[in-house]
Amino acid sequence: MSEGFAHATVLLNEAVDALAIKPGGIYVDCTFGRGGHSKLILEQLGSNGKLIALDKDLTAISVGSQWRDSRFCIVHSSFAKLAEVLRMQGVEMVDGILLDLGVSSPQLDEAERGFSFRFDAPLDMRMDVSSGTTAAQWLAEVNEDLLGEVIHDYGEERFAKQIARSIVAARTIQPINTTRQLAELVGKAVRTREPGQNPATRTFQAIRIYINQELEELTRVLPNCVNLLKSGGRLVVISFHSLEDRIVKHFMRDMAEGDKFPRNVPIRASEIPQGKLRLIGRATRSGVLELKDNPRARSAVMRVAERSDVS
Repeated sequence: MSEGFAHATVLLNEAVDALAIKPGGIYVDCTFGRGGHSKLILEQLGSNGKLIALDKDLTAISVGSQWRDSRFCIVHSSFAKLAEVLRMQGVEMVDGILLDLGVSSPQLDEAERGFSFRFDAPLDMRMDVSSGTTAAQWLAEVNEDLLGEVIHDYGEERFAKQIARSIVAARTIQPINTTRQLAELVGKAVRTREPGQNPATRTFQAIRIYINQELEELTRVLPNCVNLLKSGGRLVVISFHSLEDRIVKHFMRDMAEGDKFPRNVPIRASEIPQGKLRLIGRATRSGVLELKDNPRARSAVMRVAERSDVS
């Protein structure tokens, strides 16, 4: 299983340690990528253990399909369909679920995927190139108001209106089909930017998140993860920007608090239903050594929770 490990897997040991692997357990890697986390999970599983991996990226599926291990299977699917995937695998509940969110380093480094402004390439941005609308197709049709909302909300870009106006004006002259075209348009519309950050960074992030419905899929899968975990099973989530982390943080906190009642309701504390999750430790970030070897890990945040009850 040596294929596909040229990139650095973020929080590799921390994430797998957080899963608290049981040798005979069943685990899910919802974002296989190039298999860094999956490989380490398999090393800790016994002969009766099982690992199910998912990914939308066909290149990731190709890598995983070459692995020869009876304890492992990989499925081409969005993790939003996790419950359906496990049902098809004949699995009711699992001992641990890992979500490593966002775009992977190989996806950023493959020019033809159109995720990065570092290359002049077709403006695609789809994680699953077998379906859906490309970024170029979307930019050709989206109205200015929605485009501005996406760039503002998903990119947290204060010049969103100016960027949207510039894109809509430019596409009347010629189609915006390449990453360079988009980056140059954004660069002219953004008046100032943080030192060391390309003016197009936030806009590219926003369009990628929207095209792949990343936040919607995360919101859908989190409740399913809780329902699919056995008592004591672990949910480990690594996020790479504040929008993802906010969703994960609030979800885990709410699930740990359980049902809330008004303060004046006459009910004993012991009678209040407890939360379905128990928070494990605090948010974890990459250490100094990892950041030195992999600067892309600087924004990573890992949160862990454990299923505390199964009704």
